[in-house]
Amino acid sequence: MKLKWDKSGMKTPLARARGLGAAGHGSDHWMAQRITAFANVPLVIWFVYSLVSLKGADYVSFTTWLAEPVNAILAILFIISNFYHAALGLQVVIEDYIHCEVMKTVKLVVMKLVLFGLGTAAIFSILKIAL
Repeated sequence: MKLKWDKSGMKTPLARARGLGAAGHGSDHWMAQRITAFANVPLVIWFVYSLVSLKGADYVSFTTWLAEPVNAILAILFIISNFYHAALGLQVVIEDYIHCEVMKTVKLVVMKLVLFGLGTAAIFSILKIAL
């Protein structure tokens, strides 16, 4: 398999480097990852505290707790922030370690669709209980 950055052939160094860099979008991705990590700190603390306080609760107690607007909103924010943070992190791993361009694209699309689907299902479940 021939990789883009191989020195064989008649390509100039610039031609070999095209398509390999972030093209100015790396700082946006980095900043989004840091913002979601920062947002996850209080959300994870709230989530763990909620799990501990709900230990041993039955279904009715849990659904009553989740039906409260503050808890439902925080749960939805927790889902959005964590799934987006996971997508950003997995994107970096896939881009760094998958060298075949076709497989890289396929894995990125599948990863994003799966995370979007799981996040949508989780938010739908919270809204169904809360409303």
